[in-house]
Amino acid sequence: MTVWTRSALHQKAPVRSAEGSDPGPIPFALVERNGRGLCLRAVNGAAQKLGLWRGQSQADARAMAPDLVTVPADPAAEALTLKRLALWAERFSPCVALMADGPGVEGLALDMTGGTHLFGGEPAFIAAFEARLAKAGILARVAMADSLGTAWALARFGAMTQIAPAGGAREALADLPVEALRLDPEAVTLLKRFGLQRIGDLYPLPRAGLARRFRGPRAGAMGLKVVERLDQALGFRAEPVVPVRPPPAYRSFQVFAEPITETAGVALYLPDLAKALAEQLQRDGQGARRLTLTGYRVDGATTSIEAGLSAASAQPSHLLRLLKEKGLEALDLGFGIDALMLSAPVAEASVAQQEGLDGERAATEAAALAGLIDRLQAKLGEDAVQTPRPRGSWLPERSEGWDAASSLGFGAFDPVFRPRPILLFHPPERVEAIAELPDSAPARFTWRRVARRVVRAEGPERIAPEWWRLSPASPRPPRTRDYYRIEDETGRRYWLFREGLYGREDQDRTPEWWLHGVFA
Repeated sequence: MTVWTRSALHQKAPVRSAEGSDPGPIPFALVERNGRGLCLRAVNGAAQKLGLWRGQSQADARAMAPDLVTVPADPAAEALTLKRLALWAERFSPCVALMADGPGVEGLALDMTGGTHLFGGEPAFIAAFEARLAKAGILARVAMADSLGTAWALARFGAMTQIAPAGGAREALADLPVEALRLDPEAVTLLKRFGLQRIGDLYPLPRAGLARRFRGPRAGAMGLKVVERLDQALGFRAEPVVPVRPPPAYRSFQVFAEPITETAGVALYLPDLAKALAEQLQRDGQGARRLTLTGYRVDGATTSIEAGLSAASAQPSHLLRLLKEKGLEALDLGFGIDALMLSAPVAEASVAQQEGLDGERAATEAAALAGLIDRLQAKLGEDAVQTPRPRGSWLPERSEGWDAASSLGFGAFDPVFRPRPILLFHPPERVEAIAELPDSAPARFTWRRVARRVVRAEGPERIAPEWWRLSPASPRPPRTRDYYRIEDETGRRYWLFREGLYGREDQDRTPEWWLHGVFA
């Protein structure tokens, strides 16, 4: 409902009655179609006062409230808004997860372990969090506990704001209804049929006995779910939390008392952020391979710039220069940012470089080259600076490719050294060759209308076809290649291959000779 209301206000389209008058608060609901037809997805306060509820069929609702105004719901917009809200909440915690348990019960889960002292303690953090949400027009119930299940229960069935003391989940949950365990309505109905109204009623029951109360295949699964949810809420069983985006292993954070509206202000705080991030990396012997500078705007949006590094680095001066080369003006500050985060989402072990004796010049040149590549990437774009990388293929034309210089990994490579020509032709060029059958090297060949006599030859090096790459659109299956390194009477050396085997493969096609490369 909040998402639709903010969208309607943005479009300046107030809800009015059918007669065109504006009677004030009117019953309003968002509807969606499910297996039972059109049902209410969300209702406003006026509709709730008339006894309407979420999940009620639209026909029954109109019978109770003829003046009910309905609008189709937009679940995709609601999901997108919740994700944006989660990204906004990263200013409080690097680990923010979505909890979309159903329409009207959406929420966020923030892992604040070891972080509340940055906001003055748990009560101060909750007060600041609620104040920011209220300022954005978002009504929320906030709770904090040792486990996710306890926090969820207190936020929805406890007081407006509750903090369960450390180790106090059992007492905090005892008086709450069993619905607070995030159970299916059918499981809740069965529990109440057994006389188990409150979560505290489940404490004296043995886990095995509690599960056996639910008989039948489907009911048995519900019983196991009840035990699982109870153990998760009490902290006896771990519950995985998947953040909306993985938190960076290394980050430095700065919160501002007043919003920053100019990039000059960002540049003023950037050296301290780069120094703090570099200290974290150096402590663990790591170097950043990718940097992200994120600004948290006062309107709830985020703005960021990213930069890749060709080699792992933990030097604050290099990190700072790289971000400035990228261009701080690319940050869309909007009406200002009140928090700034510099993170290294990708890092790897930093290899120590020799800085003395014979290796000093080589280390200096390597560092200078890496810095040059990083600056060129920041100015021109990461795809503009590329480097050759091995590929997982035996075929020469597929064994290498070009990747961005900042990309990770070197792909698959052949650990056995095999001589390869400096110059490869793509595609290979057809030649006419004379050779003894079936597998001898050519004695003569003609390339580009010039006949050449072979005086030395080495081979063959057999490369089988990559049959797994065959597609239905291929006119013919690939064939085996036999490569030869040969030298003609003038001393020039070539790399030829015969495609196909005489009498053993694809007999309806005669083997063909190709020149694939030239040695220096």
